[in-house]
Amino acid sequence: MLAANKWINDASPIRSVDTVEANVESVRLDHGRGIYLVSIENGSSVLIDDDHPHLIGSRTNIERVTRDNGFVFYRFVN
Repeated sequence: MLAANKWINDASPIRSVDTVEANVESVRLDHGRGIYLVSIENGSSVLIDDDHPHLIGSRTNIERVTRDNGFVFYRFVN
């Protein structure tokens, strides 16, 4: 079921990409990839999966990506 939802979301075109200021709060390493807890400027937090290292406590820009089907996810600006 989760794989089907991921395929549907990946197949939906990207509607918009907005840059957001954020703070890297913590990381959990999982098989060579980092799962980062990031706090956003509006006070909420999100998890971002990334294979590049990011310094804990640093300010960074992330992107809020919205797909045509309404699915929203966040990613680091590379």
